[in-house]
Amino acid sequence: MASRGWRRPLASLPALALAFLLLAVAAAAAGSPDRTAASRPSLVLPLTLSYPNASRVASSRSRRGLAEGGHPSARMRLHDDLLTNGYYTTRLYIGTPPQEFALIVDSGSTVTYVPCASCEQCGNHQDPRFQPDLSSTYSPVKCNVDCNCNSDKSQCTYERQYAEMSSSSGVLGEDIVSFGTESELKPQRAVFGCENSETGDLFSQHADGIMGLGRGQLSIMDQLVDKGVIGDSFSMCYGGMDIGGGAMVLGAMPAPPDMVYTHSNAVRSPYYNIELKEIHVAGKPLRVDPRIFDGKHGTVLDSGTTYAYLPEQAFVAFKDAVTSKVHPLKKIRGPDPNYKDICFAGAGRNVSQLSEVFPKVDMVFGNGQKLSLSPENYLFRHSKVEGAYCLGVFQNGKDPTTLLGGIVVRNTLVTYDRHNEKIGFWKTNCSELWERLQSGGAPSPAPSSDPGSQADLSPAPAPSGLPEYDVGLIAVYMSINVTYPNLKPHLHELAELLAKELEIDSSQVRLMNVTGQGNSTLIRWDIFPAGSSNSMSNATAMGIIYRLTQHHVQLPEHLGSYQLLEWNVQQPVSRRSWLQEHVVSILVGVLLVVFLSLSAFLGLYLWRKKFRGQAAYRPVGSVGPEQELQPL
Repeated sequence: MASRGWRRPLASLPALALAFLLLAVAAAAAGSPDRTAASRPSLVLPLTLSYPNASRVASSRSRRGLAEGGHPSARMRLHDDLLTNGYYTTRLYIGTPPQEFALIVDSGSTVTYVPCASCEQCGNHQDPRFQPDLSSTYSPVKCNVDCNCNSDKSQCTYERQYAEMSSSSGVLGEDIVSFGTESELKPQRAVFGCENSETGDLFSQHADGIMGLGRGQLSIMDQLVDKGVIGDSFSMCYGGMDIGGGAMVLGAMPAPPDMVYTHSNAVRSPYYNIELKEIHVAGKPLRVDPRIFDGKHGTVLDSGTTYAYLPEQAFVAFKDAVTSKVHPLKKIRGPDPNYKDICFAGAGRNVSQLSEVFPKVDMVFGNGQKLSLSPENYLFRHSKVEGAYCLGVFQNGKDPTTLLGGIVVRNTLVTYDRHNEKIGFWKTNCSELWERLQSGGAPSPAPSSDPGSQADLSPAPAPSGLPEYDVGLIAVYMSINVTYPNLKPHLHELAELLAKELEIDSSQVRLMNVTGQGNSTLIRWDIFPAGSSNSMSNATAMGIIYRLTQHHVQLPEHLGSYQLLEWNVQQPVSRRSWLQEHVVSILVGVLLVVFLSLSAFLGLYLWRKKFRGQAAYRPVGSVGPEQELQPL
């Protein structure tokens, strides 16, 4: 059920789908023997914010097992583009030698697939297509009574269709699947789909394919669990509104002591559902029948859907409740004329201060436990108006299902404990969670909104003292559609404006190079850490990069418009003091002064000596003093 666009309500997907991001529907879930989750190692995949031109910031920190008992884990860098593309992708390696793919992680899909080299109807994606002939360990899944077969009855096939009218079909193969150089879990043989055709969003998306995490015999989760290499559980943690990042864990992991759980009924629905009973806005429950959240599939938690979708009555009540609490703000139109978004201007750009303007929202589960949502869990930034935000909650058409997408679980560790049929929630800073896991530190508990209650989870501030990547500077290359002679007088103004739009000090922005190119101008800016610091945090750097890539920088008309060509980050260098940086110049100056002083002193000494050594001038015939004193 992954959303590959801005918004996609739950529709009539095939009944046996279950996954992590949004994709496909799958074969019926096969029964498997009882497994002890804690006795299996974990597969860990970090989520980090990245863009096509991003330089990877590497870390040399030690790798430690995440699961209890020091079991090995597989760690993979995962790229977050939840807002613009509606999905997260991870890197998966298939074959021998391995062929690399960027796959959408989808909790609503039960098959993993990549474009095949023989595909005649596949789009242009991030990586080259899979070539079975180049893998020495590839083998086709031969036609049998348990699968659909191709036209010549030689190989099993798969086909998936989605609610947004996209589809994928191809053949099934088996090969070695590995999880990157950071993985401590050994590569495993697994069945996957080799695409021969794709349509709709699947055809046009940047990602290569899908990594299915749902319940079904083709799911990567079920295959790893059946092999006994991981426990029957997985967790994920999405980063915040502007920063992104986080981690995903396949397999059992130690749960925080104050994690809030709700029952998930696998028999009722093929989707990951929860028992939602009430929604509170500013402490008051919505005036709706609690049974409204129990229609059809119930309340479905889908990591692949971008936004949240409520039944009509619940949506109207939620919209009215939020709107009544933000009356000082101006209601404006949304960024996309194709949608009737509910947006508000005047809230400011600082996400951490949104709770001062927008109300807190609580989700109350069937067991009475409560998860508190901050404004970033139900709002998204207006892409055209600075300081404006729009509701990320929509009406789910006429469908009575409640669908909660990725926006609801920002900065929330969500554990899908399939073995114990429950789903847990724990508020934390997901952008730093991966670093804590890498450094071996346990996630620090999030503060509760009620000091006496362990059942509430309130939005947690960013944990302090946590290791993170440091950035020395950000190099930004952009093209402005103004000629160099016309732009040159305004370069200082442009630098000041850039600093203001990026919410940094003007001293941090330095113009490094300007080149005229026809009717446009190419510019390189370097963005430095603030003050005397020699580095900025990864979170700060990612916030700056996000504003640049999302075109939050608005130029006045006389400066034209800009296109971001490339950006990269550089590691910090040890910053020396002014004395250290200029020690050579100082020494040269001192030596020069000493040399000139000695030269002047020597010259004066020689002159005086020469002067004293000369006889005084006397006219011819004059008498000296000595002669005057001699007797006659």
